[in-house]
Amino acid sequence: MAPSPERTPLLASDQSPDRENDNAAPRSRWRELALFTWALLATAAVIVLAVVIQHTGDKKHGSPSGGKRNLVFMVSDGMGPASLSLTRSFRQLTQDLPIDDTLTLDRHFWGTSRTRSSNSLVTDSAAGATAFSCGLKSYNGAISMLPDHTPCGTVLEAAKRAGYHTGLVVTTDITDATPACFAAHVFHRMQGDEIALHEIGHGPLGRVVDLMLGGGRCHFLPKGTPGSCRQDDIDVTKLAQEEYGWNYVSDRAGFDSLGLGKNVSLPQLGLFATTDVPFEIDRCNMADVYPSLSEMAATALAALEEATKDSDKGFFLMIEGSRIDHAGHINDPAAQVREVLEYDKTFKSVLDFIEKSDTETILVATSDHETGGLSTAWQAPSELPVYNWHPTVLARANASSELLTALLLKHIAETGDKEEPLLRWINDELVVKHLNIKDASEVELNSIASNPALAIQLFARMVSVRARVGWSTHGHSAVDVNIYSSGGPGTEKIRGNVENTDVGKFLRGWLDLDSEVENITKELVKKLGDKAPSQKQLNKIEKASTAFEDDGVAHGGFESGLYGHVL
Repeated sequence: MAPSPERTPLLASDQSPDRENDNAAPRSRWRELALFTWALLATAAVIVLAVVIQHTGDKKHGSPSGGKRNLVFMVSDGMGPASLSLTRSFRQLTQDLPIDDTLTLDRHFWGTSRTRSSNSLVTDSAAGATAFSCGLKSYNGAISMLPDHTPCGTVLEAAKRAGYHTGLVVTTDITDATPACFAAHVFHRMQGDEIALHEIGHGPLGRVVDLMLGGGRCHFLPKGTPGSCRQDDIDVTKLAQEEYGWNYVSDRAGFDSLGLGKNVSLPQLGLFATTDVPFEIDRCNMADVYPSLSEMAATALAALEEATKDSDKGFFLMIEGSRIDHAGHINDPAAQVREVLEYDKTFKSVLDFIEKSDTETILVATSDHETGGLSTAWQAPSELPVYNWHPTVLARANASSELLTALLLKHIAETGDKEEPLLRWINDELVVKHLNIKDASEVELNSIASNPALAIQLFARMVSVRARVGWSTHGHSAVDVNIYSSGGPGTEKIRGNVENTDVGKFLRGWLDLDSEVENITKELVKKLGDKAPSQKQLNKIEKASTAFEDDGVAHGGFESGLYGHVL
């Protein structure tokens, strides 16, 4: 029988009513009303909560509320994404770890950063660090100076002016591009003599740094003094102590006297090497002569925490794993993995400090650029692709190509060896003994013996080829680099893919220093002017740049002063 036109099938009203349903209907309506009221109230509560969270989030993402804060900024100079892949596999092999084991850095991945400078798609460390310190793009070579040759105030200078304590920790020269960009203003990174003066306080703003630990003693010693690379007769260490109150240590005993930060009287200057602190692969075999990055970082954290314990302001500390970059420049994968491991260890030590600290502290870490065009793959022109690389080759090496070249140059100078005796010595005493390579070809050995100035690259290539690690350049690349963070209020601003200048803007914004940076910039322009460098200054820069390039390695690692105690 067809349904009645007054009744539509499958609707509740089509059910045949009975007495029980009649009694249930009022209860059902009350239940529906109660559910509707509950849903309405819940929706309203969610909306109110969302508004509160958004308001709180806006507050966190903007300026801080005014409480005591510490900010640690770490720079892994030259470390690109492939460096992490290389090091992760190396660590799993050498420490017998499972394939899902990761670095501490991996577990705090935050985003990526674009790195170009104002005048090139491939930045250098100076322009990269200016982006961090000033939050602005500039030209390659600029030390906190802008393309129009005006200075820009830095987050460190603003922090000091606002009452924070400040520090710089590096494993390269303390006058090198990255640390210089936080506490100096010069036209070009090669003006190391002037940078040293600015850093101790003999500059336009007076002293803005409370603690500096690293290498680079040569720019602080007067011309003619053993280990000096200054172009003038100024004794910067003496000037620092007598006119600006710095306490100065220059060796392992001096570092140990600091008690890992417990016995530090600020301002504290520690210069532990003539130029760079040796690569970690070499440093750990040098009878503990040099402090490591993690030791210097721990000392700085403890010293700055103690100095600010009774202050309503905290500290700003920049820590750089400087020599990751140098390993990339010489294409030495064995040196690089040890540098990245030490940087990862230091990163973890900062996280441990944050965990124990009663003061709100955040850690932000990134690279200024990638160096070397590193790839965990290599193919010989005559071969088909091989889908593998061999970390065991890196594990067998116990010295950097930098140290091997220093040993080679010293041997040649002392013995005058050449041809067959030299080839035999290179193979037995360097290649087999330190790289654990037992199949060196005659072509490889001849190349080193006949081109000692290029040995630093040739030793590294022997390792890379056997490990099947590829490199595309001895310079920098334009690849995006990773950002890491401890997280915390406001750090969502640097999530995802951002410009390197966004990182710099975040640093000063998190410490509520935007207006202070602007004021310092105005003061610097007034004191330093806005003129382009003179021809005399350009000539000095060119002279310094030429000497820099003629060293054969990024920071004069061949000089006897660096490895004198083991050569």
